[in-house]
Amino acid sequence: MSVIESVSITESVSVLERVGKKESSIEKNGLRGQEDPVKSESRHALMVGGDERPGRFGPFGGAYVAETLVPVLREVEKAYAEAEKDPAFTEEFVHLLREYVGRPSLFYAAERLSAQLGGARIYLKREDLNHTGAHKINNTLGQVLLAKRMGKRRVIAETGAGQHGVATATACALFGLSCIVYMGEEDVRRQHLNVLRMRLLGAEVRSVTQGSKTLKDAINEALRDWVSHVEDTFYCFGTAAGPHPFPTMVRNFQAVIGRETKEQALKALGRLPDALVACVGGGSNAIGFFHPFIEDTSVRLIGVEAGGKGDEPKYHAATLGLGEPGVLHGAYSYLLQDDDGQIQPTHSVSAGLDYPGVGPEHSYLKESGRAEYVRVGDDEAVRACEILCRSEGILPALESAHALAYAFRLAAQLSGEEVIVVNLSGRGDKDVETLSAYLARRDCDE
Repeated sequence: MSVIESVSITESVSVLERVGKKESSIEKNGLRGQEDPVKSESRHALMVGGDERPGRFGPFGGAYVAETLVPVLREVEKAYAEAEKDPAFTEEFVHLLREYVGRPSLFYAAERLSAQLGGARIYLKREDLNHTGAHKINNTLGQVLLAKRMGKRRVIAETGAGQHGVATATACALFGLSCIVYMGEEDVRRQHLNVLRMRLLGAEVRSVTQGSKTLKDAINEALRDWVSHVEDTFYCFGTAAGPHPFPTMVRNFQAVIGRETKEQALKALGRLPDALVACVGGGSNAIGFFHPFIEDTSVRLIGVEAGGKGDEPKYHAATLGLGEPGVLHGAYSYLLQDDDGQIQPTHSVSAGLDYPGVGPEHSYLKESGRAEYVRVGDDEAVRACEILCRSEGILPALESAHALAYAFRLAAQLSGEEVIVVNLSGRGDKDVETLSAYLARRDCDE
């Protein structure tokens, strides 16, 4: 049994079963027009099976990939399991988080904001203050450190909002590795500042012109690259999705967010917060934030998806709220698909949430009832961004603004004795042009 299975996966599943597991909707959904992969032993399914198998979160997860990738995924799993047990690896990773990233990130009492809103007190976990401006660096340092340990000379990555691309390019520059970042053409246009940052850091940015030209298509191209260059290439996956072992590995590298939050809350408040709120696209910032609190059932865990322009297909990216289970990018999880099983186009004002899938552990948290998932539309997210700017002098990323918007709603329903902590997953410098265009259109409409 691998270390990943025995320490990470199995513990997570057993914890969730203890807090109460709902009946899974998988039995009635599954893959459209296909046998449910959880029940079938597909030759393309690495480590299929039930909760006791590695890479499973209840029925979700697994690795449904081309045969070419099976050995390389096993290589990554083995290398990560060995690294987890190696004190030298952990020591170097922790050192980098402290001395290079600037951790621990602040646990900030947004007093003026809380006073203006009324109701619950709002605290911010300031991941926007990390080196490179977001939570992504926690994961890329861990994965690129692993790539170096494995002797890989070339690192590839996908990116939507550009923050994972910047963080990967940063880690590769630090370790002297080659870096190629795939980015949808639409995201290149709306996140041009981050494209320039990646290139300054020495990365090659490849614009993807297929499909919707966004994050989904960037992942597709990165996977194609990896299949063709398995010997010398490491795929630094940007979120807690994709085939095993990526959901577990990314979550573990990001769990520093939740561990710090718990310690900081106990010190500042003398108790745990009443609710944690985080945005969810693929879900890495949220799962890292939530995971250390899973056993603390008095703490509500709330993920906020992109409601876009409404609930009609193609106008949102609310995978958990409006999707159903299926296979996307190598994992069985919730996704947005049409009646023929084709992946639906998505929309969000925030490039980082504009994705039709979600990490499998979030799907299990939804099914188990341990976490709640809601959605916030473009307009409400932009208004939340403006409110935080003007009340606290903090410009959040549009992704984080979705979490803020829901926290504002929730605060009004709670008393002044209750505490909400929002994971401010990134800063909004990258979104200034998008915000400027959005606000100009809104002013014209008004």
